[in-house]
Amino acid sequence: MRKVGIIGVGQSVFGVRNDVTIQELAWEAVKEALEDAGLTQKDIEISIVGSAGTRTYELYPAVPVNEYSGFSEKGPLRVEAACATGSAALAVAYNMVASGFVDIALAIGVEKMNEVDTATSLAVGGRGGGNYLWEYHFYGTTFPPAYYALYATAHMAKFGTTEEQLALVRVKNQKYAARNPKAQFQFEVTVEDVLKSRPITWPLKLYDCSAITDGAAAAIVASEDAIRKLHIDTPVWIEAIGYASDTSNITRREDYVSLKATKIAAQMAYKKAGIEPKDVEVAEVHDCFTIAEIMAYEDLGFVEKGRGGGKFIEEGQSDIGGKVAVNLSGGLLGKGHPLGGLRAWR
Repeated sequence: MRKVGIIGVGQSVFGVRNDVTIQELAWEAVKEALEDAGLTQKDIEISIVGSAGTRTYELYPAVPVNEYSGFSEKGPLRVEAACATGSAALAVAYNMVASGFVDIALAIGVEKMNEVDTATSLAVGGRGGGNYLWEYHFYGTTFPPAYYALYATAHMAKFGTTEEQLALVRVKNQKYAARNPKAQFQFEVTVEDVLKSRPITWPLKLYDCSAITDGAAAAIVASEDAIRKLHIDTPVWIEAIGYASDTSNITRREDYVSLKATKIAAQMAYKKAGIEPKDVEVAEVHDCFTIAEIMAYEDLGFVEKGRGGGKFIEEGQSDIGGKVAVNLSGGLLGKGHPLGGLRAWR
């Protein structure tokens, strides 16, 4: 396998983007990534488009996105992995280059979620990536609030996590979103603001939940030889990728205080990179709900499970100056959560 580096990134403005089509939204990110790398469309050999595509008029968005961005004869491949769709697109692009299939590949993560009303959005995609017939059709549970409320109450019962600690996750992430010109929510909040926001599924309140978002991001990856030929001095080398999944049916999971897939993927990545959790200084984690970030602290090994994911945020250990700075982009809570969007930042 060849060494692979990221040589250009770009992203759109996140939010309710009624001013653009999904093609135009993706192009905002692609154009910025090309400019960042100093390349043009002719330099890209294949594009990988990540989009769940459940909430837009484009049922098969990869081809129109690819054509609009100027890559008609270069793919695309479309990938989907629910909230990990953008990461899956990057992983496929990485493997295309690492294997020697191409020298330069483009990964695009894009989602247009506001073309339908909230109720329809939840009915179509909000039931999540789980077992539709068993969990949503029969019992009405949805992936966002119901599932994560189960995790939150279990974590509170077993480890003493508090609503105030959950709220601190939104406060921290919103602080950084307020400094991110492309974030959906560019303002700060207090713990009291979070606690007073309307209940969604206890203990999760409105500010404990990420919003429905339109957004796109793109990353260009290249082989070591291509990077040398392009005279790029500062690529971001991809040291390792980890991956895993859990059961599609939440009732078959081992417990509700951890995400098993996160632990397996993290351990795989750490082993491949030859590092330990203590070596990590900055992390972007999946914070679709505040409890998700607290569980991520533990599942990624930043703090021992049961010894205080809640305390970790309370003590400022996930902020700049703490053990590991988490979600400096504003996270999904502050920056926004386009389902298939790739997490890209500078």
